[in-house]
Amino acid sequence: MTHSFDNDLRNAARQALSLMDLTSLNDDDSDATIEALCRRAKTSAGAPAAVCVYPAFVVTAKRALAAYGLGDVVKVATVANFPRGDGEIVEVAREVREAVASGADEVDVVFPYRALMAGDEAQGRELVAACKAVCADATLKVILETGELNDPGLIRRAGELAIAGGADFLKTSTGKVTVNATLESAEILLTLIRDSAQDIGFKAAGGVRSAEDAQAYLQLAARLMGRDWLTPAHFRFGASSLLDSLLATLGVDDVSTGVAGDY
Repeated sequence: MTHSFDNDLRNAARQALSLMDLTSLNDDDSDATIEALCRRAKTSAGAPAAVCVYPAFVVTAKRALAAYGLGDVVKVATVANFPRGDGEIVEVAREVREAVASGADEVDVVFPYRALMAGDEAQGRELVAACKAVCADATLKVILETGELNDPGLIRRAGELAIAGGADFLKTSTGKVTVNATLESAEILLTLIRDSAQDIGFKAAGGVRSAEDAQAYLQLAARLMGRDWLTPAHFRFGASSLLDSLLATLGVDDVSTGVAGDY
């Protein structure tokens, strides 16, 4: 029984690695730290789906991934109005447009959750729609900050408004608040995606630190969406510290470069 569990956990770890947005969104990021992040993406157990960096480092990430032979394998994601989710709609849309122009394959934009909490439903839907309009072929992931919304009905409503605005993914969190991804919020959003019958993905971000954590999310998504749905086109983990746990579970001794964070 233990041997079977270990095999299942290793399988989950391998799958989780392929679904990761390996992330560095720290105030002291530099070209050197982002190059190190991209170097970490080349593991002997495979590569993550994407690296996620601040807009100023999109070009650095693209160049580094190409240098490590991952240019056609690993996407570059970035963020807009991060992490607070404020800013005028036209300004946030400009951030997204500039990020895409610099080469970002994906943009994670923060839903104005405080406005929704204050009763304003229009702002969030309009912001997502404005960002989607300037995304071209880039994927738009919308961060709902579920830990701050807290209420299940409010979380679901934020997801509905993001979908109405054209979100390609619903993402739980910035990783910068007290409560980030939880299985409870994930179930709300995955159920919403399933019920919408639209081609929308899900990203759990913040607080997913271990292979066991990742396995729990994968099991939840498989139960609600089916195992075939669990591909990079539909499911992501936003994390940095998770990678070391996954590699340890897989028995891989790739050396960590010390890129830290709980995103």
